[in-house]
Amino acid sequence: MPDTGGPRIRVSKNGPYLVDGPVPVARQTIVTDATGESVAWSETERSERGSCALCRCGGSNIKPYCDGTHATIGFDGTETADRTPYDHAATAVDGPELRLMDRFELCAEARFCSARGKIWNRVTLDGADSIAVVVEQSELCPSGRYIAVDIATRLAHEPDLEPSIGLVEDPQAGVSGPLWVRGGVQVVSADGEPYEVRNRVTLCRCGSSKNKPFCDSTHVDIGFDASE
Repeated sequence: MPDTGGPRIRVSKNGPYLVDGPVPVARQTIVTDATGESVAWSETERSERGSCALCRCGGSNIKPYCDGTHATIGFDGTETADRTPYDHAATAVDGPELRLMDRFELCAEARFCSARGKIWNRVTLDGADSIAVVVEQSELCPSGRYIAVDIATRLAHEPDLEPSIGLVEDPQAGVSGPLWVRGGVQVVSADGEPYEVRNRVTLCRCGSSKNKPFCDSTHVDIGFDASE
């Protein structure tokens, strides 16, 4: 895949993410309703900082930026993610008007999909309300695990996202989440090969994902805290 010509993130070998910017960085917090269901995103602490190195091992004392801790703890950042394009690897559930594409291993556990009757159930139902819920919830998914596609037009519903990086915080689960890379920012492997350019992906920042460089929701299991 050719260079997009815009900002990019380079995965360094057993080291940080090297951001060739400028790319805006902001805290993105999952907002929940009175029942604890994820319903929206809240953006705060926006920075227009340019090129930088973002922590990938989870151990930096100046998160989200790298302070060299990866070298002292022997961080193994070996990339293990399957490079099959999303459309070729995703499964699908068809409803009356929408096809819900799903690539499970990309799950970042933001839980928008499980609200309001669960997206995988709502897609099979008829009616404008169910269509609206499926489109909204799929677009809120930070990793792009879920994509809703109009069956008639074959057009995917995607949110309009500027090239930017979100620092995900999840107060409901009591953890810090991944780096939410948005707006088609190119991610390049440590071996120099680019990953598929997508509108939204989530990169591991706890250091423990088994799908590096992408998040696999391990941050929830280990109680990752990036609040320093």
